[in-house]
Amino acid sequence: MMVFFENDIVMRTTFLIGGLLLGLLTEKAVLDRLRKLAAKTEFLWDDLLADALRGMPTVWLTAGGIYLALGVGEPDDFVVSMVKTILTVALIGSVIVSSMRAVGGAVEHLSARSSVRSPTLIVNLARLSVGVLGIFIILQNLDVNITPLITAFGLGGLAVALALQDTLGNLFAGVQIILSGQVRPQDYVRLSSGEEGYITDVKGRNTTVHTFPDGNLVVVPNSTLANSIVKNYSKPRQALWVSTEVGVSYDSDLEHVEAVTMEVAKAVLEDVKGGLSEEPIVIFHTFGSSSIDFEVRMMVKDFVSRGRVRHEFIKRLHKRFGEEGIEIPFPIRTVVMQGPTPTAPSTTEAPE
Repeated sequence: MMVFFENDIVMRTTFLIGGLLLGLLTEKAVLDRLRKLAAKTEFLWDDLLADALRGMPTVWLTAGGIYLALGVGEPDDFVVSMVKTILTVALIGSVIVSSMRAVGGAVEHLSARSSVRSPTLIVNLARLSVGVLGIFIILQNLDVNITPLITAFGLGGLAVALALQDTLGNLFAGVQIILSGQVRPQDYVRLSSGEEGYITDVKGRNTTVHTFPDGNLVVVPNSTLANSIVKNYSKPRQALWVSTEVGVSYDSDLEHVEAVTMEVAKAVLEDVKGGLSEEPIVIFHTFGSSSIDFEVRMMVKDFVSRGRVRHEFIKRLHKRFGEEGIEIPFPIRTVVMQGPTPTAPSTTEAPE
């Protein structure tokens, strides 16, 4: 009898370790090769599938080894029932984890195809939805009545909502930001508080902004962003006008000034990276105190190109005005100095 018991232990251990080793071998020999082959193809869905199955062969084959071990000898019925329940939960849970990976990867893949990367909040919500559905499936397989649980979660959720008002407020504000579509990752924005830069991600609690040109990371709570006045330089289109104020002397020939300025502006837009070929605009608008002021508008492809184009335009225009004899006057003020009022000559006669 003792030998039989020891043989049962050996067989059960063999099945358990065999399933584990077979799972690890399948992971290394098969799945790793599939991932390498998928990485070489242009088709992205095979990469997504390979990543979703990561670690799953080990779980499944180990569970198979445990199930086979239960058939050895005459184990206790209660133990068999408990182990089978655990195996069922583990198998369903592994499928849920794979599905969560696949759904999250699919959302990121589809967003990459549309050239607008999905915020982390959207990816996490998609995964969370699959996870919640999977939990209901597990409870159903365990013959658990979920109606009382839903009621309990409803009452408990009210208490949690009261305790986590700020966190939930930021969460719903993040959902509102994403659904409105007015601010998206990769957009260049300026907040009413003064911060400006590229939106990099919208998470459950905050939105991250990568500032330009210093390259720092600004973390803005979603509720603050939702309640701020935001200027989006990337919508409705990324191209925008760059305005530069210039002043010339009152003695200048304005027709000549306009022709020279247009020529310089067109050359800058053709030569400098970020400039667009759209016709520049020159508008004279003010008789200033020492100059006739006008505005030059040039179209650039995005906000980052604005400084580069304006920099080159000012340099070239200053040089060209010097060559053409066009004066850019300094501010001049005429100051009249008034001295003391002269006194009238005295008419008093000197005594004799």
